[in-house]
Amino acid sequence: MHKKPFKQLIYSLVFFLVLVNNVTAQAPSLRMLMDTLASTYMGGRGYTDNGLQRAATFIEQEWISAGIAPVAKSFCQPFRHDVNVFDGEVSLSLNGVKLIPGKDFIVTPGSRSVKGSNALQPMDSVRWIDPANRVVVEWVEKLTWSVSKVQDDYTVFQLRKGCLSDPPARYEARLDAKRIKQFTSENLVGIVKGTEMPDSFLVISAHYDHLGKLGKDAVFRGANDNASGVALMLNLARKIAAKPLRYSVVFIAFAGEEAGLLGSEYFVKHPMIPLRKIRFLINLDLLGTGDDGIMVVNATEFPKEWKMLDDMNKAKGWLQQIGQRGKAANSDHYWFTEAGVPAFFIYTMGGIKAYHDIYDLPETLPLTKTEEVGKLIMGFFEAISGWSVL
Repeated sequence: MHKKPFKQLIYSLVFFLVLVNNVTAQAPSLRMLMDTLASTYMGGRGYTDNGLQRAATFIEQEWISAGIAPVAKSFCQPFRHDVNVFDGEVSLSLNGVKLIPGKDFIVTPGSRSVKGSNALQPMDSVRWIDPANRVVVEWVEKLTWSVSKVQDDYTVFQLRKGCLSDPPARYEARLDAKRIKQFTSENLVGIVKGTEMPDSFLVISAHYDHLGKLGKDAVFRGANDNASGVALMLNLARKIAAKPLRYSVVFIAFAGEEAGLLGSEYFVKHPMIPLRKIRFLINLDLLGTGDDGIMVVNATEFPKEWKMLDDMNKAKGWLQQIGQRGKAANSDHYWFTEAGVPAFFIYTMGGIKAYHDIYDLPETLPLTKTEEVGKLIMGFFEAISGWSVL
C-alpha cells in the first residue's frame, strides 16, 4: 500500500479533526453528511488509502455526538474477506494516445497486474487481444466499475466508446493489482433503546462502503451509492435519539456490500440482536434523488406494510409515488428476508443516472426528496410502534 509522507499524514489528520468538529458541533444537515462521506478525503470509502476506515470513524463520531449507544462493547462488528485492489500505477496508452483512468477506461475488478507493450489482435468488432500477455481491450457503452474478491489470470481494459478515433492496434500499459487476503471490514451497529419494549427492534440499515480508487487519481466517490443512504440513516438516528420510540431502534452501517452483500450476510449469520425480535427492517440505498418517487423492494412480500406506507404518503403528499417490486438480492435487506425478517429496501427514482462511475458526485446530487423519505420512515416506524400519525 502507498505510504504518505509524514507531513501529508499530519495535514490529513488535522483536516479530519476539523471536519468532525464542524459536523458534530451542531446537528448536521443531510447535505453536510453526504458531502463529508463522499468527499475526496474518504477515498471512495474503499479498500485503499484507509478510505473505509475513515468513513467508519466519521459514522462512529456522528453517533457518539447524537447519543447513539453501541449494541455491544463497541460499534464495530469486524469480519474478513479477500479483495482485489489497484493501489499502485494505473496507466494505458493505445495507438500512442494516453488515456485517463475512470474517464476513458477502467479495468475489470478481477484483473491481474500487467506491465509492458505489444500489438493487439482483433477478436471481433468490440474486442482486441494480446494472447501472449493475456490482455484484452474492449469497447463498452458505459464505464461501470465494481469490486472483486478474486484475481483472475488475465487483464481486461474496458474503453469508453468514443475515447479513441481508431481501433486499438497497440497498447502500452502498467497496472498494479494486489489481492489482499483477509481484509478486515467492519459493520457498525448502534441503538436507541425503546421506552416500553426495549427488547423488540426496528432497524434502519445502509451500506457505507463504495468502490474506492482505481490507482491514485480515479476516485469513485459514491454520493448516491451510498453516501445518501448513510446520511439519511444518520439524520434519522439523531431524531430518534432525541425522541425514542416504544421499540428499540437499531442502526446498522454495513461494509462489504459492493463486494457481494458480505457485511449483511455476516451479520445475519452472527446477529448482534435476536433476528426473531426484529419487527421490521428498512434498508436505505441510492437515496439522493426522488423526482419520480421511490421504489420499495419486497413490497409484494409484505403488502400490509407497503399499504401502510402508501396510505401515509397519499395522506401527506410527500412523494409522487411509492412503487412496488418483489423479492430481489440487490442490497443488504436480502439476507434478513432470507432469514425470515420482514424488510423493505427503499431507493429513490428519477434524476441523475450516475452509478458506479466517477461521476456519482455530491455536487451533482440534488437530494430532491431525501427529507421526505425520512418523514415517511419516521411515520412508518411510529405507526408500526403503535403511534398513529395519520
